[in-house]
Amino acid sequence: MGRISRTLERLSSEHQEAGELKTGSAKAGCKLIASVPDRAVVTIHGVLRAVTLRPVDGVTALEAELYDGSDSVTLIWLGRRKIEGVRAGRHLKASGRVGMRGTTRVLYNPRYELDA
Repeated sequence: MGRISRTLERLSSEHQEAGELKTGSAKAGCKLIASVPDRAVVTIHGVLRAVTLRPVDGVTALEAELYDGSDSVTLIWLGRRKIEGVRAGRHLKASGRVGMRGTTRVLYNPRYELDA
């Protein structure tokens, strides 16, 4: 019974966090990632779940997963090793054209604003 209660508690806190992120996105005047079609120019808002450095087609790139409570998108800055303030747990607003890399939504070299 303990495992089931812990799972339900975790799911409810994740559900609550997702709701708060969706509300924050609406307050920032942004679209939800899940509602954005491929190749649309958008402004989205959310929290960075992970930030990694990896090569993309032989070019160094900084990648960050942005989650808004509905879905996530990978932000990719080509030729960058680090961007001050861009780290996991940080809230930000990003703008650019949504593309697809396999089944993952991506924004290459997005404009961004860090939340205070």
